[in-house]
Amino acid sequence: MAHQSGTLRHDRRDFLRVGASLGGCLFLSFALPNAIGPAWAAAEVSLEFAPNAFIRIDRKGEVTLVMPMVEMGQGIYTAMAMLLAEELEVGLDQVRPEHAPADDALYANPILHIQTTGQSSSIRAFWTPLRQAGAVGRTLLVTAAAKRWGVDPVTCRAKQGVVSDSAGARRLAYGELADAAAALPMPTPGSIALKDPKDFTLIGTPVKRLEAPNKVSGRAGFGIDVRLPDMKIAAIAISPVFGGKPKAVNEVAARAVKGVRQVVRIDNAVAVVADHMWAAKKGLAAAAIQWDDGPNATVSTADIVRQLEEASKQPGVVARNEGDAEKALAGAAQRIDAIYQAPFLAHAAMEPMNCTAHVRKDGCDLWVGTQAPTLTQAVVAQATGLPREAVKIQNHLLGGGFGRRLEPDGSLLAVKIAQQVDGPVKVVWSREEDIQHDMYRPYYYDRLSAGIDASGKPVAWTHRIAGSSIVARYVPSLYRNGFDFDAVEGAAEPPYALPNIHVDYVRVEPPGIPTAFWRGVGPTHNVFVVESFIDELAALAKQDPVAYRRALLGHNPRALGVLNLATERAGWGGPLPAGRGRGVSLQFAFGTYLSQVAEVEVATDGSIKVHRIVCAVDCGLAVNPDTIAAQMEGGSIFGLTAALHGAITVKNGRVEQSNFHDYLPMRIGEVPVIETHLVKSAESPGGIGEAPTAAVGPAVANAIFAATGKRIRTLPIIR
Repeated sequence: MAHQSGTLRHDRRDFLRVGASLGGCLFLSFALPNAIGPAWAAAEVSLEFAPNAFIRIDRKGEVTLVMPMVEMGQGIYTAMAMLLAEELEVGLDQVRPEHAPADDALYANPILHIQTTGQSSSIRAFWTPLRQAGAVGRTLLVTAAAKRWGVDPVTCRAKQGVVSDSAGARRLAYGELADAAAALPMPTPGSIALKDPKDFTLIGTPVKRLEAPNKVSGRAGFGIDVRLPDMKIAAIAISPVFGGKPKAVNEVAARAVKGVRQVVRIDNAVAVVADHMWAAKKGLAAAAIQWDDGPNATVSTADIVRQLEEASKQPGVVARNEGDAEKALAGAAQRIDAIYQAPFLAHAAMEPMNCTAHVRKDGCDLWVGTQAPTLTQAVVAQATGLPREAVKIQNHLLGGGFGRRLEPDGSLLAVKIAQQVDGPVKVVWSREEDIQHDMYRPYYYDRLSAGIDASGKPVAWTHRIAGSSIVARYVPSLYRNGFDFDAVEGAAEPPYALPNIHVDYVRVEPPGIPTAFWRGVGPTHNVFVVESFIDELAALAKQDPVAYRRALLGHNPRALGVLNLATERAGWGGPLPAGRGRGVSLQFAFGTYLSQVAEVEVATDGSIKVHRIVCAVDCGLAVNPDTIAAQMEGGSIFGLTAALHGAITVKNGRVEQSNFHDYLPMRIGEVPVIETHLVKSAESPGGIGEAPTAAVGPAVANAIFAATGKRIRTLPIIR
C-alpha cells in the first residue's frame, strides 16, 4: 500500500443491483470492494448486504449524487459529479451533491476500506464506480423510453437529461422516465461499456467548482455554522500538557458571568456552557483553572530529538533491501553521510475544531465536519454505550482538513460535554486550543549514507527513518512486525535506479505528543530528504542536478517526462540575477508523478524570497484541469509554509506556539507565482491533493543551495 498506481481493479461484483423505486425516485445502488471481504460470495448469491446508493433521480429530473467522500476544499464535489454526469449524460447544473450518511457498508472508500477521505484517493477510488453508476442509470432510462415508444433502445440517445428517438421527434426527460426505469430489471453486470476517453465531453474540461458560489456568498454550511433551537455554546480549555487534568476550577466565578449556564469538567478539560460564545469565553477566563500537569510536565523538543537520535543508531525494520549497500559503500570512490530532521507540524485549518452534539438516552446526534464519519460514529457509540446505528452524524463541508479531521477526538470531547448538558451544545475550540492540542505530523530523524563511483554514478544508498508510527495507532491491523508503510512512502521506492539500496524504519514514540496524518505524512518528509540527498550526490559528483537525475531515470519514462517538462518550462540553465538559484524536485506518490522547479532569491541579510514555482504533473487522465491547477497552488503554498516556517516545539510539556503570530502561515507578499503544466495521459487518475505539499520543500531547499552553497538538512528553512 506504500504506492498506489491509481488503477482500480473492478469485476462483475463491482456493481450489484438497482433498488426499487421509492417515493417516485429512481435509486441506483452499487457495491464497492470494502472491508466485508469474505462476505462477497454470499452477498452475490443472496443480495442481502447493504448496497451503496450513489444517485437518485426524482420526477423533476434532478439528480442527487450521494457523496461518499467529503469536500474540504480539494474540489471533489465537482470532480466526482463530473464522473457521474459524463456517463449519465446530464449537465453538471442538474447534479446536486449531498453528504452521505455514516455507513461503511454503503460508502467505504475502495482503497482505504473505510468511509474516509484521505490519501488523495477520492477520484482514484471512485473513478470506475461512479462512471458505472452513471452508465447503468443512462441505460435504464434509455430502455424505459424505448419501451414506451416501442423501439429498439439502440435507436435512442440520451443527452442533457433527455432521451430522444433517432429522428429527434420524440423526447422524454429523465424525470418523466424515473418510475418506469426503476421497474426494469438490472442490466447484466459488465454488459454496459463505459465511454472511451476520446468520447468524453465533460471529463478533461476545466469546470468551475459547484460549491464555490455558496462559499463566496456565505451560504455554505460548515460545522462551525450550525444553529439549532435551544442550542448552547461551549468554550473549552484542555490541559496544557498532554496527559494532564484539571486540579481546581472556580465555578462560582464562572457562573457569575451573565449568560453562563454551567461548568463541565471532563477527564482532561473544562468547558463553560453559555448562551453565546462571548459569555462562554468570559466564564472560562473567570474559572481560573489550575492544572495537574501529569507525567509529561518536563518533556521538551530537545529530549525528543535526543531520543530519536539514539534510536536511529540501531537497525530498524527493513522496508527495502536490494544488493549489498554496505559492501558497495566500502568500495565507493566517494562517500557522503547526512542527518536530516523534519519537525512536528500542526494542521492549523482555517476552521478550528468544533462539533455540535445532542446526547439523549436513546441516541446521539452530531453536527460536524469530519473526514472519517464511520470511525467517529464507532468511537462515540463506544463512549456512550449506544448502539452504533443510534449515533447519527450530519456531516458538513470542512473548512480545511489536511488529516486533522480524520481524528474523532474533537467529536468525542464534545459528546462527553454534551452528556452533562440538557439539549444540543456546540463546542468550539479557540485558535490557541486548536494549535496547542493538535495531533501533529511526527518529528522525523533520518540517517543517510551514499557512495558514488569515479564517474559520479551512485553505487550505494542507505536510509534509516526514525519517527512515530501513525499507522500503528490509527490502523493497527496494517502495522505488521514493526513496519509502517506510510512512514517509508517516498523513501522505500525512490524514482531513481539505485543498484544497492537499504531502507529501514525505527519506530520511536515521543512522550506525551500525539501524532497524526498531515496532508500526506510519509512523502511530506521523505521526498524532502530523498530529493535533497540526491542533490547532494549531484554536487559531490560535480554534475548538474537535472542531468544527474535524468541519467538515473531511463527505466522510468513518466518520471523522466515530468522532470523534462518542469525544467524546460522553468528555463533550467538560463541566466538568473545575482543571489538567485533554481532547485528541482521529483517524486512519485499518491499515484501521481510530479516535478517542481523553484526559483529562490537569498538576500545579503539571509532573507529568502521564493519568486516562482513551476509544476509538471502526470496524474493520469485529468478529470478537471482547473481543480488540478488549484491543488498545485494550494498544496504548494501549504507545503511551502511548512518548509519555510512550520515547527511545533515543546517546553515543559507545553506546545510553545499558540496562534498565527508564532505558527506562521505564508503572508500574501510571500506567495510566489505558481505555474502548472499537465502531461496528457490516458492512465487512470492519480491523487493530487497532497502531491505538491511534499514536492515544494526540497525544490526550494535545493534552490537555496544553488544560490548560496548552503545545504538545508533541518526544517524549517527560516530557522
